Amino acid sequence: MIDTNLVLTPLHYLYLAGVLTILTVMILRRDTPLVCIAFLFLIGVVGLGTITGGIMTVFKAIVFAAKEFTEIIATIALITALSKCLKDLGSDYIMMIPMSKVMKSPSVTWWILGFTMFLFSLFLWPSPSVALIGAIMLPFALKAGLDPLAAAMAMNLFGHGFALSYDLVIQGAPSISAGAASISASDILTKGRPLFLVMGIVTAVSAYLLNRKQISACCSQVSIQDTQPQHMPGLSGIIMAFVTPLLFAADIILMLVFDLKGGDATSLVSGTAVLIMCIGAFSGFGSHALEKVTLYITDGFLFAIRIFAPVIIIGAFFFLGGNGISQILGDQFQRGILNDWAIWLARNTPLNKYMAAVLQMAVGSLTGLDGSGFSGLPLTGALAGTLGSAVTASVPILASLGQITAIYVGGGTIVPWGLIPVAAICSVNPLELARKNLLPVFIGFAATFLVACFLL
Repeated sequence: MIDTNLVLTPLHYLYLAGVLTILTVMILRRDTPLVCIAFLFLIGVVGLGTITGGIMTVFKAIVFAAKEFTEIIATIALITALSKCLKDLGSDYIMMIPMSKVMKSPSVTWWILGFTMFLFSLFLWPSPSVALIGAIMLPFALKAGLDPLAAAMAMNLFGHGFALSYDLVIQGAPSISAGAASISASDILTKGRPLFLVMGIVTAVSAYLLNRKQISACCSQVSIQDTQPQHMPGLSGIIMAFVTPLLFAADIILMLVFDLKGGDATSLVSGTAVLIMCIGAFSGFGSHALEKVTLYITDGFLFAIRIFAPVIIIGAFFFLGGNGISQILGDQFQRGILNDWAIWLARNTPLNKYMAAVLQMAVGSLTGLDGSGFSGLPLTGALAGTLGSAVTASVPILASLGQITAIYVGGGTIVPWGLIPVAAICSVNPLELARKNLLPVFIGFAATFLVACFLL
């Protein structure tokens, strides 16, 4: 039911001005946390009527957002710690060697490189996977005749696009979207699955067909770097290379058998990662394992905080648009500000479920322009919850649309400043990589929108 007695207040207009200002700053490719903090203060002053209230609102909102993201921050930290341990042991090198033996042609190599990046990104996230695959598997791909730009496309679209937007295993992106939309992450992963698969498959196939000639072009002038690790793996490294994928495979089986989803599935994967890391440190470094584990965990949390620190500040602002407002501003605010705006739009404009889908994709794309991908998820998630209830559309589908567009644009397949890691390791121009990705991604967006229209 739409509240026909809804009256917009100065607080609503101030929040809308904040959203538009943040989007404008993102479009200008500038950082937004300072703007978010400023509007948190102003909203607190207007909403609570005192300067003291504004100051307290800034802190309460940040703490609320931090609590919402604590689980996924810990997950990313522990997964990163594991990847550092495996690299020190040389296990990562051993795990990649079998894949190199089937790279017989550039076309086959392109798909193998993409699928490998997809699988590793699901468990390790794209950032560590880029370094891992780029340092070990990329030389084999180039040796097979794959063009460096084509290799960058495969790693980028499958990793930072398909895997990161779906995020089936770690569930970082769906957890943020779901938290802002007041639904469970499993709702997004199950009901939104057709959208994630259509987007990933259509984009990958389009990229391959549009660049088939370039993919098959052999670059004889490319210098093949030494593929050996600095130190050859010892017995512990060899053992961990076999134990690690087996234990993660066991996690997948346990998830299916016991129907573990959402936080339970994330806890299983994260717990397995930290236990593997401890076992690897002990078997590889013996008495130095105590210091090694501390080092890996410290590095892991530093990496996770670097990613999520701005997301927490941005999320603090956008959580005011949803159910977080009552915990931040007080119980006198029972409905999020974006909720009220969505209801007002539904009452005063020809907004329907299809226009809501267009709006989600547009907002997701705009928020992705900051090169993060994750910073816009609190907004798209909150919009999904409010627009879904206002036009009686599927909230998980709308949230999935916003998540897909935000991460494909900003997570880095479109904006050049989000492509630097892949471009650097493949020695290609990030602007050229962005141009190559643009058409396949837009084709994927169109196909995903059409499918969403049938699922709303």
